[in-house]
Amino acid sequence: MTMTVDLDLCQNHGQCVYAAPEVFAFDEDEILTYQPEPPESQHDKVRAAVAACPVRAIRLVGES
Repeated sequence: MTMTVDLDLCQNHGQCVYAAPEVFAFDEDEILTYQPEPPESQHDKVRAAVAACPVRAIRLVGES
């Protein structure tokens, strides 16, 4: 699984951080950081984060 986050679209609601804290986090400047290729053990949580994003800033690459 590979994903991208449109940081221009992201409004830092943090739903992804709640859904998959091992993959998404805010840095000290409150900018979202993430693992673009999360481990397989986190894939279900990443899918939940994609669904939870209110502005649809997270996209899975190569998955439908």
